[in-house]
Amino acid sequence: MAEPYYITTAIHYPNGRPHIGHAYETIAADVIARFQRAQGREVRFQTGTDEHGLKMAQKARELGVSPRELADEMSGYFRELFDILNISYDRFIRTTEPCHHASVQELWRRMEANGDLYLDRYEGWYSIRDEAYYDESELIEGEGGEKLSPQGTPVEWTVEESWFFRLSKYQQPLLDLYNSNPGFIRPESRRNEIMRFVEGGLRDLSVSRTSFDWGIKVPGSEDHVMYVWVDALTNYITGLGFPEDTPEFRKFWPADLHLIGKDIVRFHTVYWPAFLLSAGVEPPKQVFGHGFLLNRGQKESKSLGNVTDPVELAERFGVDVLRYFLMREISFGQDGSYSVEAIVTRANAELANSFGNLAQRVLSMIFKNLEGQLRTDIAATAPDEHLEATIRTHIAAMQTSFEELAFSEGLESWMKAVFACNQYVDEQAPWELRKTDPERMAGVLLTLFRCVRDLAIAVRPVVPTSADRLLDQMGIAPEARDVAALEDGNWFPALVATGFRMDKPVGVFPRLEMPAEDAA
Repeated sequence: MAEPYYITTAIHYPNGRPHIGHAYETIAADVIARFQRAQGREVRFQTGTDEHGLKMAQKARELGVSPRELADEMSGYFRELFDILNISYDRFIRTTEPCHHASVQELWRRMEANGDLYLDRYEGWYSIRDEAYYDESELIEGEGGEKLSPQGTPVEWTVEESWFFRLSKYQQPLLDLYNSNPGFIRPESRRNEIMRFVEGGLRDLSVSRTSFDWGIKVPGSEDHVMYVWVDALTNYITGLGFPEDTPEFRKFWPADLHLIGKDIVRFHTVYWPAFLLSAGVEPPKQVFGHGFLLNRGQKESKSLGNVTDPVELAERFGVDVLRYFLMREISFGQDGSYSVEAIVTRANAELANSFGNLAQRVLSMIFKNLEGQLRTDIAATAPDEHLEATIRTHIAAMQTSFEELAFSEGLESWMKAVFACNQYVDEQAPWELRKTDPERMAGVLLTLFRCVRDLAIAVRPVVPTSADRLLDQMGIAPEARDVAALEDGNWFPALVATGFRMDKPVGVFPRLEMPAEDAA
């Protein structure tokens, strides 16, 4: 029996509407979840919104609404986006839920019982935008000589009474964790960065605030609210029923993968495992920090006027096209860039012209020349066997890459399989065989039918709706679209035995036109 699999995204901060970066991370997580389900694993996929903290309180005040009203409205936009993007999450968590408050307070009590919390006074630099504390040595100088965080965000000097977490106590336990599980932090560049940070020494961490009250109360110190990162990170166990000993918690924790942006790796790989170790809870198995998504090579910002609404992109080009582009174009873990031209070019070259055209030609010729009828009475030739073996090899390579979260590399293997099919079509020329050797034509078309089916199943985690529309036309049952189905050597005779006959096919990957304003 395959092991259960638990994947989470970072929960998103809803002080504004979702942007393309939120879509990128959540699509990647969905591809992983669908891929793991196709392996036969029971998957738990969690996403949601992180709704407390000073940033939310300030934004609500600016808009003249309560923080709760702002959270309700913005969280709704995130859920709407994820539904549009066909995100197959099992749990959408909000940190304003009562069960989450109970979970975080219990984590706090356990850390306190372990002697890891104490009351003191905090004086230091704080970035409201990052919701992060920074040491003087980490700050950089802005163009006007002002102090900025390492992320380039404004910092302010903060002085207030605060509870502290004994992070310094966990320097060696964290290094032991990293050394015993080299895959805990990925990619390697992030691991090296965090190792150097922890080896350099850890200072105790301020984990409560008294200057605002939009957050989770500290047990026994009601005038303190918890540091938003203690609150936010705990969502990963709240969603499994913590602190109760639920079947979900026993089955899915520790998480297999926290998928996050590279800017919050420290919180997830230093603070989070330290909190868990303090509370007597096992740390997650892996944290992967992906890169940023850039608009024509630039970070998106309102001042530059280049902020993209992912809903608009999905409506403009299609959800599956957007999903495919983001997984194909960018080497996962590194920064990547997108543009309207790049989306159209990639989608037309690979989805429409290469795979879409292949599928449509093959199914159309079967419908027209074989009256939609499939057969098993034609012996395979050496070229047929070679093609099917080639497809299996490339799909196996694709799956290995997807296991490693190397989506672009995996889709490159998939495209090699598509190209092999198109080359086989050109070499065998079934339109010529129709006149000279109809039986051989039938053999070629049925070989291609089997290959197209395999290609559609393999790419289904990335383009689920389009792949399913194609497989529906091919008579492939919904329950026969996973890795086990790819390994089933008897599927084709079984399908033929049902008497299935193809109707006139409908293309699933139409060519995109470059919008007029972007074509210049």
